Amino acid sequence: MSQPTAAPKPQRARIPKTVWDLVFTLVIPILILSPNILGSGISVAELLGGGTGGNVRAYLVAALVPVAYVLVDLLVNRNVSPVALIGGAGAIFSGALAFWYVDGFWYAIKDSARSYLTGILFLVSAATRVPFFRVFLDAASIGEKPEDRAATAEAMRDPGVHKGLVWGTVAFALVDLVGGVVNSVVNYGRVTARFGTDAFNAQVAEVNAIMRVPGLVISMIGVFIAIGLVQRAVKARYGAGASVFEPAKLAQAMRERG
Repeated sequence: MSQPTAAPKPQRARIPKTVWDLVFTLVIPILILSPNILGSGISVAELLGGGTGGNVRAYLVAALVPVAYVLVDLLVNRNVSPVALIGGAGAIFSGALAFWYVDGFWYAIKDSARSYLTGILFLVSAATRVPFFRVFLDAASIGEKPEDRAATAEAMRDPGVHKGLVWGTVAFALVDLVGGVVNSVVNYGRVTARFGTDAFNAQVAEVNAIMRVPGLVISMIGVFIAIGLVQRAVKARYGAGASVFEPAKLAQAMRERG
């Protein structure tokens, strides 16, 4: 008689990357900045020496944890796509700014500096042959067939579609700048304590928690507006069935249009 086949071991459910992103870029920094972690009476600042020095060290650790997470993720996954590299460069920029010890108005500006820089760079790129929003669209077609990716790249060079990319890049940049201004206003109104104090760290943690969802919503609005402008240009050039996110259909529409 044949031996009964052993039942396959159930695969352990993997934690989604978005959860890890949330843990390392929001939850852990907030806990580090908290003067009383979850009401336990424990403070990272006190563990790091207490006083102004301990608060400054806790602030730096909280600021650098997300940077380390992004860079480790890049190295482990060996992701060298333009989008990943832009994200890594932004993380390094934010990490460097952590060593700019300011409060009040200048802290409000510093906390939004990444949004301001991104918006300015996107605006500048809109005047070049490769508007930065095209980088995100190119990344969306990485898993497609080479011939379909080639068709997408050809479509992006079409003057009408390129114009849509330019306006999409401008729209994304302007929305990102608006998001930076909103974040600065909230920080200026809520982070009022002096740098290096328990209150300052607590206020920073509070604003980080408050602004995470609105910040994501504002960014997504920019993305959707930009996508809409590009899609409109693609459909106007190649027909209603063409879509920049469906390279095979886009290639087919391009062949039909000659």
